[in-house]
Amino acid sequence: MDGHALAYRAFFAIRSLSSPDGSATNAIYGFIRMLGRMQSKVHPTHLIVVWDGGLAKERTALLPEYKAQRPEMPRNLESQLDQIVDYLCAACIYSLLREGCEADDDIAVLARQAVEGGLEVVIASSDKDFMQLVSPEIRLLNPNDKTDTLWGPAEVKTKTGVEPTQIVDWLSLIGDAVDNIPGVPGVGAKTAADLLRQFGSIDAVYRRLAEVGSERLRSNLQASEGAVRRNQRLVRLNCEVPFEVSLEELACKPVDHAVLRQLYARWGFKTLLRELEQTRLPAGELFQETAVAC
Repeated sequence: MDGHALAYRAFFAIRSLSSPDGSATNAIYGFIRMLGRMQSKVHPTHLIVVWDGGLAKERTALLPEYKAQRPEMPRNLESQLDQIVDYLCAACIYSLLREGCEADDDIAVLARQAVEGGLEVVIASSDKDFMQLVSPEIRLLNPNDKTDTLWGPAEVKTKTGVEPTQIVDWLSLIGDAVDNIPGVPGVGAKTAADLLRQFGSIDAVYRRLAEVGSERLRSNLQASEGAVRRNQRLVRLNCEVPFEVSLEELACKPVDHAVLRQLYARWGFKTLLRELEQTRLPAGELFQETAVAC
């Protein structure tokens, strides 16, 4: 799970909620509810929440403006993050934050390790960068999607017009306004998909640039080659980040009911208190016969 993305989503989805002492709890409550809904959907055997620990130095070296336009985190959200981690601890859910590392890269490493360990993976995030990881073993669950669709290669192709293996090139051509990465002028999602369907890759586009039919498009591509090559390095997730978290550490475990009761009482979550006494989170398998890490 992409921790910051889910926390932001929860914070803005529930605009007004506070504890008995007046402290904001909207992000905490929304986070718990969305996490529970996704657990009910996929019934994971393993679970980890990964947080951003800052921007990767190699990306800011390539593009100093990388993500520079993003506004500061709202104070009322920032004040709730440590308490969300308190919840994760009480729920016995592994929480990972590594200073100077982006969550996307750490999630990419974890997904690779899980697949190598024989698991199928669900990445819970709305970040389109993760589409490059999608495969028969790795799928996406968008917390913003009320249909709870698990995105595989077919869904990625339907959405973008390209295969998951082409997503890095597709994003490199169109750019990413969210991350402040400029694309090729005049190249949107459809044009980029058309180019990659015709040529297969950015390398082939530039080898066969004379075959691009539109003179204006050909000129823009030629003028932007340096930026496109840079974008490939910015967009591609780093699956080689050196760190080790064992799959055993990520296995779902029983929650600490006593600590959760204390937290829910402090936050004034009466409904969650009642539910805690009545039910336990289910444990099981996502794909019937195959264990899952998410």
